[in-house]
Amino acid sequence: MKLLSSAMSIFMALVVLFLTASRPALSETRESLGEKIFNDKSLSKDGTQSCASCHDSQHAFTDPRKNKSSLNATLPGSVSTGQDGKSFGDINAPSATYAAFVPDFHFDKKEKLYVGGLFLNGRAKNLVEQAKQPFLNPSEMQTTEKKVVAKVKAKYSAAMKSLYGEHIFNSTKEAFTAVAKSIAAFERTEKFSSFDSKFDKVLKGKAHFTKEEELGLKLFKDEKKGNCAACHPVPTLESSKTESLFTDFTYDNLGGPKNKRVRSLNGKGSQFVDNGLLDNPKVKDKKLKGAFRVPSLRNVAVTAPYLHNGIFKNLETVVHFYNTRDVKGSVNPETQKPWGKAEVNIGKNVDELGNLELSDAEVKAIVAFMKTLTDERYEHLILKH
Repeated sequence: MKLLSSAMSIFMALVVLFLTASRPALSETRESLGEKIFNDKSLSKDGTQSCASCHDSQHAFTDPRKNKSSLNATLPGSVSTGQDGKSFGDINAPSATYAAFVPDFHFDKKEKLYVGGLFLNGRAKNLVEQAKQPFLNPSEMQTTEKKVVAKVKAKYSAAMKSLYGEHIFNSTKEAFTAVAKSIAAFERTEKFSSFDSKFDKVLKGKAHFTKEEELGLKLFKDEKKGNCAACHPVPTLESSKTESLFTDFTYDNLGGPKNKRVRSLNGKGSQFVDNGLLDNPKVKDKKLKGAFRVPSLRNVAVTAPYLHNGIFKNLETVVHFYNTRDVKGSVNPETQKPWGKAEVNIGKNVDELGNLELSDAEVKAIVAFMKTLTDERYEHLILKH
């Protein structure tokens, strides 16, 4: 009897060991799987590019790589290269920090404005839909849903089945959506949205602005001066996280010039026009041509180059552009030449920018304030910008 009991104990122990070995780790979550996928270069066509290639966690989830589109030898490219190393996009890779709080793309009937959505023209309704597109983009990861799912199945099958069901791979479409959901779950973690900038500390009474930063904030909010807060509202301690990103998530045509260097590299040519929001299939109003979503200003001081096409080298130039774009005789301080002609002139915002009458000292103060919006772990990057 004792022998039988001992044998049964050994048998049960082996069964438990087998079941444990064949079962995915219980610690795997959508967030942790998403992080692995986000950093996995093998999921691109030739295994050379991941989401993290263009959204590096050490650089505020932007693309720090220099390439032929860089405005100088020290700056990242104005646009990113594809996984083949030679294809060029047309839009500067935006920071993925705080992207989780961008509302779904929709038309606000009360304000009569389009709001939210991912990508600067809002063509992805939400974070999940956005996560799908870089895999399929011919200028980015250059692959297909079927190939991504096959590679994910080979590497992460147990985790996928544990998190999304045993039959998740029966449908390529559903499996690909599950991949995007995992990436989106990772992007919703605190790694992307820490809310620990100097500005946040000042709100909580844990830090103090310098006199210049305080002046910058005053000018930022002053409707008769910078008036930046018209599109980049300043949060209070009571504001929700979504309301704390220094953006109203609407769309605006700033009258930015073409990036001719980028157009020569990506083959679109000098006659090509980026229609911005009008390229969103849900938008038909031609007056919205050339409008792009107002970006969050969190970490803006460490995410050069600037504007949607990476046309400006530094943040101070952007404020000068807002200040003097429409002032006769004014010049781009980076080139010492007149500001370039707007890529799209129709619908250009002439009410809130173009001639703000800010002094050089006031421009610098606004920039000083915007530097306080930098997450603590990226503050060391400010000196490099």
